[in-house]
Parts: sequence; C-alpha cells; structure tokens
Amino acid sequence: MLKQRREAAETVAQALFAAEKAIDAAIASTAALAGLMPASRQQANLSALIGQDALMSAINTMQALGAAREGIVATHKHLSVAQHDIGLSAVSFEEDEFGKAPPSVAVVASRLNVAA
Repeated sequence: MLKQRREAAETVAQALFAAEKAIDAAIASTAALAGLMPASRQQANLSALIGQDALMSAINTMQALGAAREGIVATHKHLSVAQHDIGLSAVSFEEDEFGKAPPSVAVVASRLNVAA
C-alpha cells in the first residue's frame, strides 16, 4: 500500500510541476507581449491611442495569470499537507535545478535492489 501511495503522489507531483511551469511560461509570454506592444507602437511612430485596448487586455490577462499562479501555489501547499497526512513526509517530490523531480525513494531502492 505504501508503494501505491508513493506512485500516486509521484504522479500528482509531476502534474503539479507541469501546471506550475505552464502558468509561469504563460506569465512570461504575456509579459513579453505586453512589453512589445508599446515598443512596437513607438517604433512605428503611431499614436498612443493605437492598440490601447489590446494593451489593457494583455495587462488584464497578466492579472488573471497572477491569480492563477497564486492558486497553484496554494494547491502546492495543500498537497504538501496531504503528503504528510498519507505518511510520505520523508519523500521529496520537489523539482531539481533542471526542472525534474528527483527519483522517489522507491525508485532509488528498486535500482539498488533493496527494500524501500
């Protein structure tokens, strides 16, 4: 049963990391777009009136993405509590510096042919 909990937790952790990464990428892309629009307008010597609605839409999107990020961070915190509740406090599911979660204790143990 512990093995099943670890596998389930690993699956959920990977989905969580993917969601966090996607939200961060959307924030970065939208920020780049919001920055590009006024610069492009100025470079083309266009009136400040041109594209104002589009710029405001991008800014509003940034606010929504900020709220989405806040929500996924809260989800992460709640899942950390759940991890403790199911007895997996000692298992790390955090991503490493390369954006990948380290192998779970069960995976390492199986590679070493020892019991987890």
